[in-house]
Amino acid sequence: MSRVVIYSSSYCPFCIRALQLLKHKQADVGIELEVISVDGRADLRRQMTEKAGRTLVPQIWIDDRHIGGCDELYALERKGGLDPLLAA
Repeated sequence: MSRVVIYSSSYCPFCIRALQLLKHKQADVGIELEVISVDGRADLRRQMTEKAGRTLVPQIWIDDRHIGGCDELYALERKGGLDPLLAA
């Protein structure tokens, strides 16, 4: 079972969209999903920035692989690459 970590914000439409897809995959594929909210948490946002090299949310990892944000997640899904990555 793959472990997916997403740094997210409750008011970010891209985070909401990414979480919708990931929760759908959680039901279908059975991933372990960890949502880390950076709302009001400068320490967690700093941690995310250090890990990802990016300041915008969402930032998504599948196991140890940094996927990027919402656009990259959906691009991976469109190419048919998300399910095999989650199943690995």
